[in-house]
Amino acid sequence: MSPSRSRNQTELDDVDYGPSRTQQRRDALAVLELAGQLVELPPSRLAKLDLPDDVRDEVANVRRITSHIARKRQLAFLAKRMRRHDDEAFDAVRAALGENRERLRQETAAMHRLEALREQLVDEEGDETLSALLARHPGIDRQHLRSLIRQARIEKATPNKPPKAYREIFRVLKELGKTDDPADR
Repeated sequence: MSPSRSRNQTELDDVDYGPSRTQQRRDALAVLELAGQLVELPPSRLAKLDLPDDVRDEVANVRRITSHIARKRQLAFLAKRMRRHDDEAFDAVRAALGENRERLRQETAAMHRLEALREQLVDEEGDETLSALLARHPGIDRQHLRSLIRQARIEKATPNKPPKAYREIFRVLKELGKTDDPADR
């Protein structure tokens, strides 16, 4: 025992007072964030989650409210209802939302890669990119893809022309991505 600490202070250190007020606030904010995620979920996904009935009803109430302040207050009430339940009641929900978040992140990254590839193809120096794409996918309709690229370049140069071919290129690339073997990447 250090000379600066009295015996009573050392005994008090051994007593467990539970979580600190700061930790309680962090936990409450985490539940509030989870409640916000539940409210933002589409009804079809929400139906798949195993939620207590009172929480499910309260989520429906929050969705009906359009006023910002009233919605915020009702969301806080939903979080309060959720805190009344054990943490274990929402572990499966947290796991499902966490897995979904990672999957969405991967899908977004794949979409960005396709958009970048489309930009490279439509760019004036896109011939090398097109050659590499055709080498990777020998079964692709070359003539159709070249025609789409020419049309997309014309659309890009012409203001007020809808980007129909530009969108079609994205669809073609997306279909190629679905048939692509993940081991090849």
